Amino acid sequence: LIAQGLHLDANEVRARIRHFAAMPQYQPIFLKEDITPDELQFIEAHRNELPELDTIMAHRRLYPRNGFMAHLIGYVGEVSEDMLNQPQFELYNAGDVVGISGVERQYNTLLMGQNGSRQALVDSHGREVGRLGETEAVPGKQLRLTVDIDLQIAAEEALAGKNGAVIAMDPHTGEILAMVSGPTFDPNDFAVHVSRDQWNKLVTDPDKPLLNKAIQAQLAPGSTFKIIMSVAGWQENIAQTLHVNCTGGAEFYGRRFGCWVKGGHGAVDLEKAIYQSCDVFFYTLAEKLGIDRIAKYATDLGLGQKTGIDLPNEVNGVMPSEAWKIRNFKQKWFAGETISVGIGQGAIAITPVQLLRAISAISMGGRMVVPHVINPTDMPPGYVEAQHFTEVKNVPIDSNGWNVITDAMSRVLLPEGTAPSAHIQGIDIAGKTGSAQIVSLATRARFKNAEDLAQNGWFVGFTPRRNPDIVVCVLFQGGEHGRLAARLATQVIKAYVDKQHRTPQKMVEKPKNGTVDIGGLWTVPGSNGDKEKLEGGRFVLDLPKKPLAPRAVAAPGMN
Repeated sequence: LIAQGLHLDANEVRARIRHFAAMPQYQPIFLKEDITPDELQFIEAHRNELPELDTIMAHRRLYPRNGFMAHLIGYVGEVSEDMLNQPQFELYNAGDVVGISGVERQYNTLLMGQNGSRQALVDSHGREVGRLGETEAVPGKQLRLTVDIDLQIAAEEALAGKNGAVIAMDPHTGEILAMVSGPTFDPNDFAVHVSRDQWNKLVTDPDKPLLNKAIQAQLAPGSTFKIIMSVAGWQENIAQTLHVNCTGGAEFYGRRFGCWVKGGHGAVDLEKAIYQSCDVFFYTLAEKLGIDRIAKYATDLGLGQKTGIDLPNEVNGVMPSEAWKIRNFKQKWFAGETISVGIGQGAIAITPVQLLRAISAISMGGRMVVPHVINPTDMPPGYVEAQHFTEVKNVPIDSNGWNVITDAMSRVLLPEGTAPSAHIQGIDIAGKTGSAQIVSLATRARFKNAEDLAQNGWFVGFTPRRNPDIVVCVLFQGGEHGRLAARLATQVIKAYVDKQHRTPQKMVEKPKNGTVDIGGLWTVPGSNGDKEKLEGGRFVLDLPKKPLAPRAVAAPGMN
């Protein structure tokens, strides 16, 4: 009868009751979560004949709809056995709901609060007949994200339907202003209990919707790496006087390396090499620098290592060197491999947030900050992670070289550059495009579905060119050309500039004392009429709890 009324398999119900038969009589056995109104009506109608069957009201997170900010916020779920063995979760018990990913996991301790408790008097059947005492639960702390809602919406719209990542950051502070990974997922699916079918669909999806590509995608940066090469070449007094004649390719170590422009770029110096992205120039520069000097400057700018962003499961990436290859492959580094690295191909693999941070540092003349997504003023006094946010590393960059490199980057979006279609009149943007091969062009030509092996498009840029306010990095997987990624990036940049030019009446007024209960209410696109809570234009992680349909439970002794 119970199985029929709750739409469960009778054998599974019996097996579940037998499995938990050894539990204390006062501890309920959960039969089904998120029951329907019809199932609730069944329980109420059969209370006399099935007194052991009861319901418990629970709460769950209510996240923004349609996967908005899903990778950044993350989701909660029941703590797993593996997690219970980790120091972060050693004080929790099986069945506790904790942060599984994103900010939810990173700041689980602060968001969790403290559980309440209740002492109950039960009869011989484990049924509650009275209460002896109760301790109120302590709510978790409200955390304020650094995310700017206007930029987040612009980034979400730019990447909609695409694979990749968009990140925007304040280069002065390291505050992440927007972060999107695509495709996304709906964290509300995890708020109760994700079904096995849903989970399998997510984890087997080749586009990896559960992966936060902003901090976990490790890919070749393509020609965006030429900016790091330019800094290295200038600091080593090579790039200033280097001139090449690009005829569409050049030979190094007995092998011809082609330029992306088959007809060649003609006479090329550093500035032209940047805004026209001449491969031959950077092949030559790579040969003169050698892999270890390239690796030194790339490492100084944070490539091949975690940025320290306050999100879980950030990856290191790879910045190859002679020692790296010996250590990992027990093989000698070949000089020809350096040529490919010079244009951001070969063994190098970085994350979008690493590239964002490196170019941010270059845009600021060498001042490198720590990316972070939580406002440090919300942290408890002495919170170690908040202190980490203010760390600044100064990377030496010659001022003359900085002028030449950033001036050249400002021409990338002009008619003579590689992304003129991304130019926005009246906005001073400096940047660099990149296209990175997944496989060689020869290999790609042998496949019928060559579009599945399309090159990844990159763009990283900042505005204004001098003393920038914002840096944006875009990875467009399968985007083929960096200029397409540049168009996505400039959508976010335009949203930022437009916001700065708004009249005060159109802005969400920020209170003088810096506090507000809810702040301006904004409607997030696709939220089905629900309004999300924002404060002063910044998203506030004060996620509402939505009452669940009750969970059906049974006492251990029932049949």
